[in-house]
Amino acid sequence: MNNNEMLLLKLGEVVLKGLNRRSFEDKLMNNVRRRLRHCGSFQTYLRQSTIYVEPTNDSCDMEAAWTACKQVFGIAAVARAVPCEKTVEAIVETAKVYLKDEFARAKSFKVESKRADKQFPMNSIQISQAVGGELAEAFPDVEVDVHNPDLTVHVEVREKHAYVHGPSEPGAGGLPVGMGGHAVSLLSGGIDSPVSSWMMARRGVQLEMVHFVSPPYTSQQALDKVLELARLLTAYCGRMIVHIVPFTEIQEEIRKNCPEEYFTLIMRRFMMRLAEAVAKKAGAKALVTGESLGQVASQTMMALGVTEDVTTMPVLRPLIGMDKVEIIRLSREIGTFDTSILPYEDCCTVFTPRHPATRPNLEDVRAAEAALDVDALVAKALEGETWVRVKP
Repeated sequence: MNNNEMLLLKLGEVVLKGLNRRSFEDKLMNNVRRRLRHCGSFQTYLRQSTIYVEPTNDSCDMEAAWTACKQVFGIAAVARAVPCEKTVEAIVETAKVYLKDEFARAKSFKVESKRADKQFPMNSIQISQAVGGELAEAFPDVEVDVHNPDLTVHVEVREKHAYVHGPSEPGAGGLPVGMGGHAVSLLSGGIDSPVSSWMMARRGVQLEMVHFVSPPYTSQQALDKVLELARLLTAYCGRMIVHIVPFTEIQEEIRKNCPEEYFTLIMRRFMMRLAEAVAKKAGAKALVTGESLGQVASQTMMALGVTEDVTTMPVLRPLIGMDKVEIIRLSREIGTFDTSILPYEDCCTVFTPRHPATRPNLEDVRAAEAALDVDALVAKALEGETWVRVKP
C-alpha cells in the first residue's frame, strides 16, 4: 500500500438534486465522517461531486475506511487513489509505482483522464495520450487497448492535485440516510424484514425497529438473533433503537377467542396497531414491512388489505414485487442471511394456523376480532414495551 493513499468517493443520485442539493451533500458528509470515526483521523472534503478522504497520519486503518465508505448510502463508487503534482511526469511516475502490481497482472491497458481543472494546459484526451504513451514504454509487455483493456488507469486533474487510481468499485448507492424521513420497520427474525429495512434506508429513510416477543413461546436466543440483525444493519443505517413489545397475551387471547383461519391476520392487525403507536411516539411518519405479494397466506392482496385496515400511516413494502430468490440474494449481499436462517422461532411461526384464510373478507375478520378487548390488549402491550439502542 502507498502511504500516500487516499479514497475518492463519487456522489450518486445526490448530484441530480436541484435547489436542496446542498442539504443532501451536508447530510452525506456527516454520515461519511461518522462512519470513519472508528477508522482513524481523516480529513474529508467535497469538491465537484467527489468526496476526498485523506488520512492525516499513518495509524489510519485504510482497509476499514474502504469497507465503511462502500456502505454509506449516497456514494455511487469508491476508489483508492494517490495524489501527485499536476504534471505529466509526476502522473506517469505515480502510476508506475502505485499500479505496478496491476500492470504485472494485465495484458492490456488504457488511460482515462478527467480534467476538472480547466486551467490545466492539456485537455483530457491529450493527458490520456501523453500518460498512455509513457506508460506503454515503461511496461512494454502490456499493450494499449482502448476498447476492452484488462486495466484502466484513471487520471483526474483537479484543483489541488492530480490523482491516479485503478478501477473504482460500486458504492452502496441510494440517498443519504436521514433525507427520506423517519419510519418504523417491523423486524422479525426472518430473511425478508432486514432486506426491506435496508432498502428503505437506501432511500434515505432513518429507521427505528419494532420487534414482538412472546415468552415463553419465543426464546432469548430469538431476541438476540433479532438484535444481531439490527446490529448488522447499523453498518448501513447508523445506530438505531429497537423497540421490544410483549405479544404473548395478545396471541393467547386470539387463540382462545378467534377462528383459527384468522389467527395470523388478527395477529398482524395487532402488530400494525402497536407499530403505529410506537411510530407516533417516535415522531415517525410511516411503517415498513417485509411483505412480498403472494409469498404466504397473509400476503395475498386481500390479506394485505385486511392488515392495513387498522393503520392510518403509509405502509412501505419495498419487497412487494420481488421473489424469494431475489430477496435471498440481497440478504447475502448485505450480510444478514446467515443470521436470518438461525433456527430460533419468532412469534409469527409459533401460532401458525393449519389452514389460513387466503381470501379473507374484511368484515368477517373485524367481526372475529370483536370478541377481543382490542384497546385494552394494545394498551397493556405498550406498557410492557422496552427498547435497546443498537450500535455498529
